Amino acid sequence: MKRKVLALVIPALLAAGAAHAAEIYNKDGNKLDLYGKVDGLHYFSDDSSKDGDQSYVRLGFKGETQINDQLTGYGQWEYNVQANNTEGADNQSWTRLAFAGLKFANYGSFDYGRNYGVLYDVEGWTDMLPEFGGDSYTQADNFMTGRANGVATYRNNDFFGLVNGLNFALQYQGKNENAGSGEGTNNGDRSVRKRQRRRFWSVNFL
Repeated sequence: MKRKVLALVIPALLAAGAAHAAEIYNKDGNKLDLYGKVDGLHYFSDDSSKDGDQSYVRLGFKGETQINDQLTGYGQWEYNVQANNTEGADNQSWTRLAFAGLKFANYGSFDYGRNYGVLYDVEGWTDMLPEFGGDSYTQADNFMTGRANGVATYRNNDFFGLVNGLNFALQYQGKNENAGSGEGTNNGDRSVRKRQRRRFWSVNFL
């Protein structure tokens, strides 16, 4: 009996923190997927700001709709809720991703919203671990190295269908700042840097 209980507990522990997805709807060219994870996480660190409970819940939706044989609409929304704060604490939850776009057959896709910067296309190769992955230069809301607000992204796979495996992306980020409210791109923590760097372009080939 104890062995059976242990056999059930071990897979449950291995599944904790892993991301899972479920198809909610798929009919007539319209698809909607739900995904998420619950991560019970504790850091042991000499840094008091990092030491302790870091548990969180993450939830997201991915969807697409077939407009015609050449055009597809798509979107994604992802939300994070911290499980290590008291009920009266601030900054318990935030939007990680929220964007929508159109895909034009072999001509590529264009979307706008809160999305990953194209520089993350490279760093993403090292962001595979359950924790502490992709930590070299990636940071959210720091230009286009991680998740960022107000980014317009064009992506093309296989170079218009002509060269298999040649993918490229173009991305533009506007300033979109709202002083004093914490909204906008939050690129840097000094007003001088914000004045100097108002708009950003990035190009990536893979």
